[in-house]
Amino acid sequence: MSCHCCVKLVTRIFIENDIEVLWVKLGEAKISFDPEKMNEDKISALLEKEGFELLKNKESQLIEQIKSAIIDLVHHTTFNAMVRNSDYLVEKFNLSYQYMSSIFSKNEDLTLEKFIIKQKIEKAKELIQYGELTLSEIAYMMGYSSVQYLSTQFKSVTGVSVSEFKKDPASYRSPIND
Repeated sequence: MSCHCCVKLVTRIFIENDIEVLWVKLGEAKISFDPEKMNEDKISALLEKEGFELLKNKESQLIEQIKSAIIDLVHHTTFNAMVRNSDYLVEKFNLSYQYMSSIFSKNEDLTLEKFIIKQKIEKAKELIQYGELTLSEIAYMMGYSSVQYLSTQFKSVTGVSVSEFKKDPASYRSPIND
């Protein structure tokens, strides 16, 4: 689960299937169920039907928690460019950044740093599309040292320049959990 809509959907799936919801938050849930009526395989099937995956091993769970933390930091809170992403993750998980990065890279098709960059660029696309901030303000807000650095990274990640993006922003946007 990587957004608040996902939390609502997962909660609804559980409730509709008589699974007691103790709590659900980004990337994790605590539930209680009658083992005579429900089991992990059935719960997994219910979640998979809606595009979710039940994660059983600790590494997969950690990766999802890291993704959720980054998505929450970049998209759902007031992004503080003064806080380094690595420091934020180290403080949040009480694990070394090298360990988290290694686990992430081992299990995903990209590095943790590239995942963070993709999220920052997706947020920048959103802010550019809204048109309420200048590119300088967006660069500063997202922690880039200059508009040029943001523009270079933007083109590297998206394949188009900021000015090309502005012509048809909707065609270049993607869901944050992709």
